[in-house]
Amino acid sequence: MAESVASGTPDAAAGLPRPTAARPSRLARAEHFVWLTARVLEQRRFAHHFLGGSADAVEEALAAYRTQDGGYGHALEPDLRGPVSQPLHTAHALRVLDSIGRCSGQRVERVCRHLSELSTPDGALPAIHPSQRGYPVAPFVPVVDDPPSDLLATGPVVGLLHRNEVWHAWLFRATDYCWNAVESLTTSHPYEIQAAVAFLDGAPDRSRARSAADRLGRLVREQRLAVLDPRRRDTYPVAPGYAPGEHHFPHDYARVPESLARSWFTDEEVGRSLDHLESEQQDDGGWPVNWRMWAPGSALEWRPVVTIDALRTLRAYGRKLS
Repeated sequence: MAESVASGTPDAAAGLPRPTAARPSRLARAEHFVWLTARVLEQRRFAHHFLGGSADAVEEALAAYRTQDGGYGHALEPDLRGPVSQPLHTAHALRVLDSIGRCSGQRVERVCRHLSELSTPDGALPAIHPSQRGYPVAPFVPVVDDPPSDLLATGPVVGLLHRNEVWHAWLFRATDYCWNAVESLTTSHPYEIQAAVAFLDGAPDRSRARSAADRLGRLVREQRLAVLDPRRRDTYPVAPGYAPGEHHFPHDYARVPESLARSWFTDEEVGRSLDHLESEQQDDGGWPVNWRMWAPGSALEWRPVVTIDALRTLRAYGRKLS
């Protein structure tokens, strides 16, 4: 009898279907997933973005990841384990602060001082500082003694700081590096393009940024770096070193409609991309991680981050969550 009630199969006595509970909304399913699986930081981020929770609570949770040298560590970026600060952790922290309107003041001044100490000779950031050696790290993130400058680490940080009208001496050379790196790209891969977009969306020279973005958009389409029809995703190439099926879609580049990357795609292409993003919500309420997972802890910690990002993107484009 319990199975009949749960499934809505016809009642044997009355010959009528039993009532069934309405399927919870997209947001309610995601909320359950977050409370069930997420770190305190992601729980508070979800509460802030979707339940009216305070920005103070988010900042308090983020402070637990701060290191004595002014950066962030302690696996804030889940693929880098251990207590040491890293540029990718700091970029993650700045994204959180930006999302709650707190990317300013003394907290960011300390971050900029820290970044200047980590910088390479040309004033940019390495992807991984050698201090990571000895601590667990994803196998696809190499640790070397003299790491080069990296657009993936530098672009998002510089773009966010400019967008929040932060001014610091470190930014001058780092900005020059980003312009040179972005404008010299002739071949690329999705994560590098995402970093370039993050820089261009915040770069102060808007005319130059639009010109650079237009060129990158043509590169993305020519090199098929975005799946324009999710029904045919298997016909699109996967970048070398990526996991099988690790594709990127228009919404991965244009997280919000205001992004310069939005002009790269037609309304129909963006619509299909958002439809696909909606369809990716799993039975447990969370979204999957499509890159290579190498440890149970990192896989568990990434999914709530990806879930919050998916919900924020859908809401930015006006898709219904509740």
